[in-house]
Amino acid sequence: MVLFPVLLMLFALAMERVEFRLRRLTVREQEVQEFLDKASHADVAALAEEGLPRALARFHLRRRRGISDDDEDLTERRAS
Repeated sequence: MVLFPVLLMLFALAMERVEFRLRRLTVREQEVQEFLDKASHADVAALAEEGLPRALARFHLRRRRGISDDDEDLTERRAS
């Protein structure tokens, strides 16, 4: 009986950490829609390999740099 409050407290702390990680991984619907509308083949490949948060970060970085889809595909073909 004495261990129950301690175990409950530890469980609550563990769930708080899980919730924090999940909140950090959430993505707005608008960002997903933009990604699906304008993603290149390389972005879709990154989505399959790395997951949505990293693929979105790569997509936004590419757009900020002004790299077009054709430039990105050409760069990847040369690297292969």
